[in-house]
Amino acid sequence: MGKRKEESVSNSGSQKRQRKEYTDYTDIHTDDSSASSQSPDGEVGIIESIQLKNFMCHSNLGPFQFGSNLNFVVGTNGSGKSSVLTALIVGLGGKATATNRGSALKMFIQKGETSAHISITLRNQGRDAFKPELYGTSITVNQRINQDGSRTCKLRSKSGTVISSKKEELIGILDHFNIQVDNPVSILTQEMSKQFLQTKNEGDKYKFFMKATQLEQMKEDYSVIGKTKKNIHVQIEQGEERLEELKKLYLEKKEIFKSIAFVNDMQSRLKDLKHQMAWAVVSEMEKEVEMLEEALRAEEGNKEFLQKVEECQVKVNEAEKKYKAIQDKLITVSEEAQGLHPQCISLKAEVQAKRKAVHETEIVYNRSKTELKRLEKDSQQLFKRIEELKSCANQVSEPEKLERQRRIAYLREQLKAFHDEEIMIGQQVDQFQQAISKCWEEHSRLGRERSEVQQALDAQQKQLRDLKDSKTNTLKRFGPHIPAFLEAVEVAYKQGRFRKKPLGPLGALIHPKDPELILAIESCLKGLLQAFCCDNHSDERTLQFLMSKYFARGHRPQIIVNKFQNKIYDTSQKAVYHPEFPSVLTALEIDDPVVANCLIDMRGIETVLLIKNSRRAREVMQCNRPPKNCREAFTAEGDQVFERRYYSSNFVRPKFLSQDVEAEISHLDKEIENKKTQLTASQQRLYSLENEIRQNKDHLYAHQRHQKQLQVKVRTANAEIADLENVEEHQSADVHILEDEAEENKGRMECVKQDMQLQNRKMEELKNNLEAAEKKLEEVKEKIHQVEEIAGPIKAELNQAESEVENSKRHLQHYEDKQREHVACINKHKDLLVSKRKELEEKMAKARQIFSERIKVSRTVKSLDAEMNRLREKINSESSHRGNREEIIQQFHYAKERYEDASNKLKNSRRFIAKLDEVMTERLKVYRQFLRSLSMQCKLHFEQLLRLRGCSGHIIFDHKNETLSITVQPREEEKAAHCDLRSLSGGERSFSTVCFILSLWNITESPFRCMDEFDVYMDMLNRRIAIDMILERADFQRHRQFILFTPLSMSSLPTSPHIRILRMPDPPRDQRTLNFQNRNDRDEDQ
Repeated sequence: MGKRKEESVSNSGSQKRQRKEYTDYTDIHTDDSSASSQSPDGEVGIIESIQLKNFMCHSNLGPFQFGSNLNFVVGTNGSGKSSVLTALIVGLGGKATATNRGSALKMFIQKGETSAHISITLRNQGRDAFKPELYGTSITVNQRINQDGSRTCKLRSKSGTVISSKKEELIGILDHFNIQVDNPVSILTQEMSKQFLQTKNEGDKYKFFMKATQLEQMKEDYSVIGKTKKNIHVQIEQGEERLEELKKLYLEKKEIFKSIAFVNDMQSRLKDLKHQMAWAVVSEMEKEVEMLEEALRAEEGNKEFLQKVEECQVKVNEAEKKYKAIQDKLITVSEEAQGLHPQCISLKAEVQAKRKAVHETEIVYNRSKTELKRLEKDSQQLFKRIEELKSCANQVSEPEKLERQRRIAYLREQLKAFHDEEIMIGQQVDQFQQAISKCWEEHSRLGRERSEVQQALDAQQKQLRDLKDSKTNTLKRFGPHIPAFLEAVEVAYKQGRFRKKPLGPLGALIHPKDPELILAIESCLKGLLQAFCCDNHSDERTLQFLMSKYFARGHRPQIIVNKFQNKIYDTSQKAVYHPEFPSVLTALEIDDPVVANCLIDMRGIETVLLIKNSRRAREVMQCNRPPKNCREAFTAEGDQVFERRYYSSNFVRPKFLSQDVEAEISHLDKEIENKKTQLTASQQRLYSLENEIRQNKDHLYAHQRHQKQLQVKVRTANAEIADLENVEEHQSADVHILEDEAEENKGRMECVKQDMQLQNRKMEELKNNLEAAEKKLEEVKEKIHQVEEIAGPIKAELNQAESEVENSKRHLQHYEDKQREHVACINKHKDLLVSKRKELEEKMAKARQIFSERIKVSRTVKSLDAEMNRLREKINSESSHRGNREEIIQQFHYAKERYEDASNKLKNSRRFIAKLDEVMTERLKVYRQFLRSLSMQCKLHFEQLLRLRGCSGHIIFDHKNETLSITVQPREEEKAAHCDLRSLSGGERSFSTVCFILSLWNITESPFRCMDEFDVYMDMLNRRIAIDMILERADFQRHRQFILFTPLSMSSLPTSPHIRILRMPDPPRDQRTLNFQNRNDRDEDQ
């Protein structure tokens, strides 16, 4: 036996005892090239690799690269062999209980971690590959197990791309590859092997065989088919009873159907009368049209109002001619007066200019006179001062100097005190001024608020009056003049001034279905509630003229021109739909389609949602994408919500559409009382501020007076100090200066006197010119007065002529209106005649549809209708006795269809049961043959494998009682009787189990087979024989993959490219046992 290397896979999470040979492995080769089977390696479904992270007690285990044929996973207890097998079951979708290692998935997560990961790569090559265009040559199954016991699956392609995360896809892959993770033949765990070795129940062994060969599933399917067959038999029995009942009902309806033939005669007579009725209606309509034509000719021949209009037009022309003559006479007189006006105006300007010149001259003269008096006074003071200075020039003594210095020091101390007091007073003045300024600002603010409250109060009082008036007339809600205006519109419509009667106000023609949405609807429609709708622009102009009589300019309702239609627009494509909330269109009951179409055109009410709750409105419009076709929404509070904007409403209560007028009146009363209370409080606050301002002003004025007194005292002290300081220094020099100043002053006095004389002469001359201009102005005014006295009677005569013109025009307007009414009446008759002719054509067309040839009918519509009613009564009487004819025919056909349908269903069910019996007989026959075949193959393989060890034994199947018994005779006891498995040693029992499993492997299909600790309890001889059998089976089935787990060494295996040995790393010393969670903590396996 040649030397070989064993592959070792190290745990990447552990760094202990790493050896060089663990980093790689070499495939095992053998010199025996004459294999007994030339089957190709497996192409689909075999396991290429597996890797575990945080699984059970391993932080990172793998990846393990498995060979395509025979694999031995070798390692000591605790190294992770069973973890790999458990991960294989869980990773391919098996339940936790199927592993016999735990009751819940979360028990497989390593302690201290939040999740575990399993990655399994399956080969996907050859013609049986699963979706190779998506996955490529391999499929990687990634399973993540979470702390809550759930798991998530990702299926990746060869390139690592995630193809699917659905459990159904994984199940489809397993079915396609025929992988059965819960089949003990595919994956035999250590626990399952022990149970099989230790079981005493032959029925359990039989179930093991049935489950391994999938015969149990076939048996269950046949059982379900048997139950279905019984149910169908019951349905057939019930169907036969039901068929008899339906047949009886069908025969009864058939007899009744045959007995109603005599009603056909009356039906035929009724049909003839319908033909006559159709043409009788045409005849009467023709007579009606003839009468209308005669009435129209009579109206067109009436010329009375036209003659009156012509006569009144002549009178109007004469009155206007007379008015023009008097007006020309008045214009002549007025022109004369107008000619004097420019002269009067120029004279007035001249008088004013001269008066101004006189006044200015007087001012200059008086100024010079005042200057002269001042100069004279200064001269006297100068002479007096010179005398004083001369008299006391030599009388100054030393004590006086000391007294002056003492006085100066005293005055300077006073000045300092005055300055300090002045600063303090200035600060207090600033404080009072700031207080007054703040009070005035508060006063202005309160005044504005009071004005706004007063305006709101006036508006609410007006609204209250309108609401009280609306209790008797709801139209007054839309304005006090609306009822009168609508009456005027009605009168104008009757007079023919409108082609089609305008509609409005629109708010009076709509009615909200939900009272809680009234404010939202008003906030949406706003001014459109008071608007009117016209069919054409001619009617719009007429309506504008009527509005000018009832509404001031700038306060007229809106007029919308929209072609009137008799049906509402089809908005199914552009309207918003929401399962919870209505649109404005669906939330309204609208009286007229014209109003609905107008609101759709002007406001798009089919695209506006109404959502009562503002938070919900934000969620619908802003948190997610708004519903299709939705532009905006309104809340019950009237707030407007867009996709990225939100506007609060200015309205608190509805004004026009409220249904509870008493509640609105009560609410307005309360609001008016609140406003009045606010006004009273505001007025009291204003009075309080005004008092505060007056008090602060008094304090301010007192401080300002004190400040001025201090300033006077400061100036006086400064002057006295200056005088005292200049007494000695300038005494002698001042005398000469004062004398020179006195001489200069005398010269100025002479100049002023000369100027006064010149100004006096000029003033006298200007006064004379002013008197002459005033006299001339009085003469022109007298002339104008005389002309105006002449124009007075002419104006009275002109007013009389104007009154005559107005009276004539009023009479002309009256007869023109009558003529228009006459013309409108003619047009109305013409329109009616046109409609009647059109109706006549429709009636004739309808009559031709009923009966193509015209029938000459002498009877009236009334007599024909009476006879038709009598016939209908007879037919109905017969129908009530025997039933309605159409209903009898319908019931007959319905009973016939039911009977035939039930009969066909019953026949189909019988054919199906017969076919099912035939198929099931054949299927059961094949199933029994298959069961016998598999049982025989299993027995033969088992006996053949035992003989390899020199033993003999049998498998005895009892299919009737569903039991399986195994007997084995060891070779040491050749002459002894066959023994049950329980009487064998542990190694012999393990060997027998391996033989049984190999026998099942021979008769079942699966891409891979896994078996944990297959050689446990075997002695070396049995183990060697078992391994040789497995090697032979693996060599024979090269297209299958075998993965065997053992804690013992595999050093004696031959070298072969089809054998791969994976050595598990030894566990750390502190990890000899697995630390599982409490098995009582059971979560549902996801």
